[in-house]
This record gives sequence, structure tokens and C-alpha cells, in this order.
Amino acid sequence: MTQSQETRGPLVRTESGRPIKLWTRGVPVEPEAQQQLDRMAALDFVHPHIAVMPDVHLGKGATVGSVIPTRGAIVPAAVGVDIGCGMMAAQLTLRAEQLPDSLAATRSAIEAAVPVGRAQHRAVPKPVEKQWYALLKRDFDPLQARHPGFAPKDTPALQIGTLGGGNHFIELCLDEAGQVWVMLHSGSRGIGNRIGGYFIERARESVAARGIALPDRDLAWLEEGSEAFADYVAAVDWAQRYAMENRKAMMVATLEALRAALPPFQATPMAVNCHHNYVAREQHFGASLWVTRKGAVRAGLGELGIIPGSMGARSFIVRGLGNPESFHSCSHGAGRVMSRTRAKALISMEQHLAATAHVECRKDAGVLDESPAAYKSIEAVMAAQADLVEVVHELTQVVCVKG
Repeated sequence: MTQSQETRGPLVRTESGRPIKLWTRGVPVEPEAQQQLDRMAALDFVHPHIAVMPDVHLGKGATVGSVIPTRGAIVPAAVGVDIGCGMMAAQLTLRAEQLPDSLAATRSAIEAAVPVGRAQHRAVPKPVEKQWYALLKRDFDPLQARHPGFAPKDTPALQIGTLGGGNHFIELCLDEAGQVWVMLHSGSRGIGNRIGGYFIERARESVAARGIALPDRDLAWLEEGSEAFADYVAAVDWAQRYAMENRKAMMVATLEALRAALPPFQATPMAVNCHHNYVAREQHFGASLWVTRKGAVRAGLGELGIIPGSMGARSFIVRGLGNPESFHSCSHGAGRVMSRTRAKALISMEQHLAATAHVECRKDAGVLDESPAAYKSIEAVMAAQADLVEVVHELTQVVCVKG
């Protein structure tokens, strides 16, 4: 076996009785995440194996960085509550030398244009109103009528074009040729959370009613053919479309803000909009499967995707190699190496300032849990999945807006 063969491709675990294939050479995997993967792989309807991306880490509901193919069932907690969370990126005709020496005003312009954190629109903006009524409301109303338990207090239209908090962000980046990019990360906001939480409880009730004891209640599933399963699939599909439209609306608002703050430019046709928390029906290994990507991007042959690094680290526009063993998937980022609580306790402000010195971003204690030291090395993550994707562009952040 050659050196290249030894260092490429997945490692394999079989402790659960069903293979778990891990693209984790050279990156750490905590024991708790391995145990969580083993519990998921032991479910009878998982087929034929679980694929694990190099950004893997312990998650709520299921292991982040895992691809879980199932037959006849879906585990709602594996999909999670940030349904449709993903990335969008667009290349601009601007070049690095056209940017101002200080980008503080640019960051402020983006923050003024896109509600961040818990903020939402006070009234539905006209462009968002069109998206809501033309693309989303028609399908949402009957779902809500059948399941008033996930009905939101306010119309979900108020959060289309809003960022949210946590690890969501909007960035201005430079590629290897000095071209400017806009990149953003968000999902289905509050309504996705309500839909996810609601059906996670329905799955737990369904399993409990049949007297099934589980080692982890987050393993509860909905069976294909049931009314709850059909409604869950419809609701998740809707939330994934909502997340896609949310990212589009944020991109429009961000570009408008940049046009007021920077020299004239156009957005080029090079744009990517992809989920990394979702479930979809796909064909793999001769079977029709429900593929849950929990913190993983679809990387079919020739498909473009986005793998962001942490604040201050590099990010990548990639093209999928269509690796069948990974179910045509790749990582969704660098992956956490420590919890948010641990990061805030261990990472000093001095470390954060040094790691983000080249980025116009927040420099306060509220983002220490998002500092680069809280994440794995993006270089190691990319090296571990060299047989899953090829790099198209390498991006370096110069502005980062956090929720």
C-alpha cells in the first residue's frame, strides 16, 4: 500500500455492528462523539453505514459532522432544530485594492442592514413580502393548521433576511487572486426551531407508545407511512426552502449595504447556496434512502459547496468529487474542538485579539466561544477529506459580522 493510499479515505469502526466510516485522519474525535455515533449506528433502519466528516464533534440530537442514511424512518433529533442551516457565497467584481483602509464602516453598514442575534424586522420588508406570499405562505398555512403546536407568535416573514446568533455570520472575504466575496451562514431561524422541536416530541411519544426503550431519547424516530412522518417531511422541506430564501434575502440586503459603502461593483454569476443541516431522499448503493446530513454538505460530482473556517481562519469554495462511500458528502466547516462554555473559560481576550487581528469583527468577550482556538484546524480538516472535494477558491476573511 502506498503512502497516499494509507493517508486517504475513511477509517472504519464496527463496534455497533454496522460500519461507521470516518474521514478523520489527523483530526481529533472526542470519545463522547464516538459513543454517540455508535448508538446511532445500532438502529436497525440505518443502512448501510454512517459516514463521518472530519469536523465531527458531539452534538445535540446527533453527532455534528455525520451523514446518517436510513430506510423507512427518520430521526427528527438527528436533523435537529436548525433545519436547513447552511451557507451562501457570491463573488464580486471588486478587488482587494479597492477596499478602504478601514473596514469598520463597512461592518457597521452590514449590521444596520441585516438584523442580527435575536433581532428581527419590525415590519415585513417589501422584497421579503414577495418571497413570503409567492413562495412560502401557501404551503405553511395548511401545515400549521394541522399542527398548531408549532405555530409561532409572529409571522415567520419577520425573520426572512435575518441572521440569528451562535455561529451564524456574514463575512467579506478575499480569494487567492484578491477578488472580493460575500459569504454568509444562517438557517430557518425561529420557525425551523419550533418545527424541529415539535416533531422531536412527536417521535418520542410515538416510540414510547410502542413500549420501545432507547439508550438515548434523541434516537426516537418517525416511521415512513405514518401521518406524522408525512407531515414531518413536508414541514422539513418547507423549513429548508425558508432557510434558502432567508439566505437569499440576507445576500440582497448585504449587497445593497455594500453598494452604499464601497466602490461600484457587480455580483458575478459565481454563487453557491447550500444546506448543511437537512434531510433528503436520495439513491445510494442501489437503495432509496433518507439521508440526514447533520453538519455536512452534499458534494456530488461537480457540485459546488462551502466549507468555512472559524473567525480569522481560511474558508473554501469546493467542488464535490462524488465519493459514494461518503454518500456524496463533505464537512460543513472546521468543527468545534471545545464546547462554548469551555471556550469562554479557556480562551483569553489576548488570544482572540491576536487570532483575529486581520479581521474587522467583534473583539469582545461575547464572541470568545467563536474564536479560532475553539475550532479544529481547518487545514487538517481539508487534508482529511481530500478524496471528497477539490478546492476551487481559498478565502480569507477581512470583515466578520456575528449574531
